[in-house]
Amino acid sequence: MNQEAPIIVGLDIGTTKIAAIAGRKNEYGKLEILGFGKAPSFGVQHGMVLNIDQTIKAIRQALENCYASNPNLEINEVYVGIAGHHIKSLQTRGDIVRNDTDAEISQKDIDQLINDQYKTVIPASDQIIDVIPQQYIVDALQNITYPIGMSGVKVGANFHIITGDKNAIRNINRSVEKSGLKIRDLVLQPLASAAAVMCDMDFEAGVAIVDIGGGTTDLAVFYEGILKHTAVIPYGGENITNDIKNGLGVLKTQAEQMKVQFGYALADEAKNNAYITIPGLRGQSPKEISVKNLAHIIQARMSEILDFVVFHLKQIGMDNKMLNGGIILTGGGSQLKHLIQLTEYSTGVSARIGYPNEHLASGHIDELTKPMYATCIGLILKGYNDYENDRRALEENYVKINTSYFAKEQAARRAAQQSNQEWMEEEEEETVTEQEEVTATPQQVQDRKARERNASLKTFLDRMKTKIIDMFTEEEDAKL
Repeated sequence: MNQEAPIIVGLDIGTTKIAAIAGRKNEYGKLEILGFGKAPSFGVQHGMVLNIDQTIKAIRQALENCYASNPNLEINEVYVGIAGHHIKSLQTRGDIVRNDTDAEISQKDIDQLINDQYKTVIPASDQIIDVIPQQYIVDALQNITYPIGMSGVKVGANFHIITGDKNAIRNINRSVEKSGLKIRDLVLQPLASAAAVMCDMDFEAGVAIVDIGGGTTDLAVFYEGILKHTAVIPYGGENITNDIKNGLGVLKTQAEQMKVQFGYALADEAKNNAYITIPGLRGQSPKEISVKNLAHIIQARMSEILDFVVFHLKQIGMDNKMLNGGIILTGGGSQLKHLIQLTEYSTGVSARIGYPNEHLASGHIDELTKPMYATCIGLILKGYNDYENDRRALEENYVKINTSYFAKEQAARRAAQQSNQEWMEEEEEETVTEQEEVTATPQQVQDRKARERNASLKTFLDRMKTKIIDMFTEEEDAKL
């Protein structure tokens, strides 16, 4: 493990669950998971925090479970995902004219160009969450991906700006801060999920990330390495569960269990003679539910979600001929049976499930490879992207590990250095004394030096012995 790399924590505040994952990159660039915890979410609906107290309890529970997986973690700062139907995006163009035209274009020029976009006029109730450069323009040269080092007078770029409702953002901030944490950055959830499930070839080929969460379905479209479009569809797995609950007259917990265990996204694949027996309430007779009817309800809602995806793809001109990489389905809702076939039938684009194991090191628990944790793992990768590109100066690690063994080992080294320094100082003082005693004979001086060296060595060893014993003495032993 690379001990110098920071430990970064991703916090996914979802409609159905809240997950906290701590990770650090190893020497091979792969992400090693150092802590993992989750808890049911009760204060979030459609990706928005509506009950701060319940959200705080859920965050604290997720953190406690994360600490339980690794008691040595001390979490202070987190990267948080944000979603919800209040999220909007717009395209802008920005330019700056450089004063020193002889100098090369630097990161400072790019930062100024990006910071100017935060002054873009948006509705008073909204707030800019992120500004993402797409393509740069230097004088008459266009479609530049990396302008640093070039020469030019005028530098411009096309930007994808993501905005959100101020109150919704404040509620997230309050929930996290009252849980004892500090938000390092807010990241749009589909961008985080994309980082976890995509590789460089996907960015170039052109793909659409469809993250089907509990309250919303998030969309991010990439083409030729550029983020082309983002959108939040206000339907997710919770809507499917409510449709089953209302359509079949069952409890919500029963509807969720049926969806997960027996649900099909494609009704034609469900068996006609298969039935699910639901226990009756308060002595009522059991109810039998047709698996075929269950599949029809699920397919109707999933088809509606996919229709929104097709609408957004057509809106930006990204038809099936442009997306050579197809559609990547991720999130908890992507685990429905035969969803890939329904997606390909509805959109005319090839589809696959995106698992967040692209950047994970070996040795992690199997549960983390499920699509529902793509956002949380992507948040960690986003943090490392900031760290590696020096976008944010790290005053200290995002997370600290307090390991008693390492603490005692460092204390032992400090004690040895301190004792050695004191011994050297005493030797210097004794040398001065020897120079003053010029009247002593050579044999007397030699005998005295031998006696004092032995005494000093004994003193040094006694000090080392006492300090090492004190370091490894537990509090219970001291009381005795």
